[in-house]
Amino acid sequence: MISAELGRALVVGAVTLPAGLWLVMATAALVGAPLRERWLSPVARTIFSLTALALVSGAALLLPADAAAQAIDLGEWFAAGDHAFHLRLLADPPALIFASLCAVLCGVVAAFANRYLHREPGYHRFFALLALFATGILLIALAGSIEVVFAGWELVGLASALLIAFFHERPAPVESGLWALTVYRLTDLGLLGAAVLVHHFQGSGDFDVFLGTSWPIGQTPLSAGQAGAVALLLLFAALGKGALLPFSGWLPRAMEGPTPSSAIFYGALSIHAGAYLLLRAGPLLDAAPLAAALVALVGLATALHATMVGRVQTDIKSALAYASLTQVGIILVEIGVGLRWLPLLHIVGHATLRSLQILRAPSLLHDFHTLETAVGGHLPRTGGHLERLLPEGTRRRLYAASLARWRLDEFLIAAFVAPLRRLSAGLDRAERRWCALLGGPAADDHPVPEDTSKGGGDAR
Repeated sequence: MISAELGRALVVGAVTLPAGLWLVMATAALVGAPLRERWLSPVARTIFSLTALALVSGAALLLPADAAAQAIDLGEWFAAGDHAFHLRLLADPPALIFASLCAVLCGVVAAFANRYLHREPGYHRFFALLALFATGILLIALAGSIEVVFAGWELVGLASALLIAFFHERPAPVESGLWALTVYRLTDLGLLGAAVLVHHFQGSGDFDVFLGTSWPIGQTPLSAGQAGAVALLLLFAALGKGALLPFSGWLPRAMEGPTPSSAIFYGALSIHAGAYLLLRAGPLLDAAPLAAALVALVGLATALHATMVGRVQTDIKSALAYASLTQVGIILVEIGVGLRWLPLLHIVGHATLRSLQILRAPSLLHDFHTLETAVGGHLPRTGGHLERLLPEGTRRRLYAASLARWRLDEFLIAAFVAPLRRLSAGLDRAERRWCALLGGPAADDHPVPEDTSKGGGDAR
């Protein structure tokens, strides 16, 4: 009993530590006394090391071989009638594995950024956003209810957009950050809609209520139609956060941020958040085969798209970003066909490898020169045998489409942005006409008579 209570306290502490770091840094910056660079990085590394240690220790205490998942109730946000919104964490194998990965990689990136961003004007801001991101991704990993997932989801999206626009003195990073934020806001409607439907169907957003109590063999009480509707909304949310088709256009724009944020967001953790959410929602996909098939289809299309586009990239960070997207697409295929442990292991392995590759990206030319010197010539180009399987005309058309990145940005503007702008403009005109109708004549139609008295006193 004591070990279980200690394990729960360690899991809660793991989420609290990065949140406390962000709060301290934000408060210090607000009062005009930001932490000094010489102290900030060691403190951040210590916080993330303690977070990882707390998660590993909590897993050892809470998850013996015969133990079930541990729900950690931290209180009730509010209740209305039959609906209750709980602040709940869940300590089970996928949650603790993914959360431990998040803590370790955040610590690695913090150590790398200490030198990479040395004396950078935004040094303090980077670590504040890294702490905010760590808080959000840990909430996603350890969430025991869909409300906690939504809170973490929004924190991750906010930190991501702000780090893309990190070098805000140039217009390109700011535009890229706004583009990513637009995609996030649009697809976040899917997660919000899923939360509304779950509360409508079950009266609670707790995972053990609508996903069952045992991962990965839990069974949902929802009907096939209800499970399919919720699963499709979760898939729509995952499309934006994971840069899946047709929302892949923001991913190369995200490389405008500093290399450490690119590694932790688009090589390791943020890009896998959507896949992890669908992995947690496995019981819904089991109950809705059509939704599961759509998940696999989206993953397959994304993997093919990212493979072709990635082969024509001329900068290493964009090439690695599309390589990450290829693997995320394959992970979605694995989830869609009913696998559970393999996608989790795939996420851990791929996130670790891709983080290392992106962190090494600034040294790529040096690495290539070293390899070429060792082999005594130029390194051979890979993948050419696959291209030779296609006719010449098909190769040219695919190459042109890949150079244009399948014109996904143009599609999103035509399909989503332009209609929403027209709708907003129409609503604005309607509101102005309605206000004019209800407000009566304008004030200028009835001018106030001037005071004809002299000397500023009362007229006599």
